[in-house]
Amino acid sequence: MLYHMIEGGPHPVAPFSHAVETDGFVFVTGQMPDTPEAPGVLPDGVAAQTRAVVENLRKVLAGLGLGLEHVVMARIYLTEFKRDYAAMNAVWASLFPAGRRPARTCVGVTGLAYDALVEIDLVARRPASA
Repeated sequence: MLYHMIEGGPHPVAPFSHAVETDGFVFVTGQMPDTPEAPGVLPDGVAAQTRAVVENLRKVLAGLGLGLEHVVMARIYLTEFKRDYAAMNAVWASLFPAGRRPARTCVGVTGLAYDALVEIDLVARRPASA
């Protein structure tokens, strides 16, 4: 197993690795909607927070030579599920081409670090070597 911390990546809110890799699978820790430059400072609204979370996920994936096209599964956590589900989905749908979207679970939760509205974790798969 490989444990990854990405230089210049998102600031960890707890003791964890940005990602753990085993057998070609990359498990990316749930990311928050802050930036490495301003830990704990969040944009307003779930759409902006979703975009910020995805940018943090992209940073972790890029640090491993991967991108969103390698994502096979995502879990999305919303603190205001009924209110924010549609807005989050609109952002999410714009990230992947129709017919090429990863498997996904989305659940409502009672709270997230920094009082964020959304957190997303991913499972990616490295392409098979030629």
